[in-house]
Amino acid sequence: MTALGQTPYDRITALMDRLRADCPWDREQTFETIAPYTVEESYEVLDAVERKDLVDLKNELGDLLFQVLFHAKMASEINAFDFADVCDGLVEKMVRRHPHVFEGAPVPDWDEIKAAERKHEGQPKTLDGVATSLPALMRAEKLQKRAAKRGFDWPDTHGPVEKLREEIEEVSEAVRTQDQTEIEAEIGDLLFSVVNLARKLKVEPEAALRRANDKFTRRFNAVEAGAIPSLEALSLDEMETLWQAAKRDGL
Repeated sequence: MTALGQTPYDRITALMDRLRADCPWDREQTFETIAPYTVEESYEVLDAVERKDLVDLKNELGDLLFQVLFHAKMASEINAFDFADVCDGLVEKMVRRHPHVFEGAPVPDWDEIKAAERKHEGQPKTLDGVATSLPALMRAEKLQKRAAKRGFDWPDTHGPVEKLREEIEEVSEAVRTQDQTEIEAEIGDLLFSVVNLARKLKVEPEAALRRANDKFTRRFNAVEAGAIPSLEALSLDEMETLWQAAKRDGL
């Protein structure tokens, strides 16, 4: 390890330099080929946090840092920026967003600060800068929060609930017409409305759906384990009985 450098910063940057120079796989990668790994590592960090596994969290943060280094190294090769620039930019941004810490100013409204940054960066529209590559539920929530900051929002949950009922009816109507394009559009509107209701209820939709996925997995596993002789041999009513038993067991 010490052969790469004395400090953690020296070692990780020297490591990235060496891999990019001498490893055929690392050398042939591009921003586009590495990006999926960056997303995957981000979710693995989240998974470690949710499992409260700090040993795994340390490892996953290292993997995520490697992704940052990889992108920065490739950028440095085309003289765009390097890892030091990334670090400097982060420090400058955090200092700018924390005037109450570094300048003794009142606690700011972060959304106002970020809106000013977007305007300065040539993004005058409210919804500019909400990454299209975000998971759809997460992006829907961010779009809605941005719009709500401009007053485009219901005052309470009554409006979102009624909108949800309206969208369910529109899905039913689309199903009756058997128009697949319309069905997809209405399902999208329904999901967007669910996210809006979750936002008003201060529920993070992405986290809520992950927990629902986990709950479904536990209950389905219990149904499968209780199915005799096999799951396929059971009727829907018999499966439902096992499902309700799993539910009563707290799964």
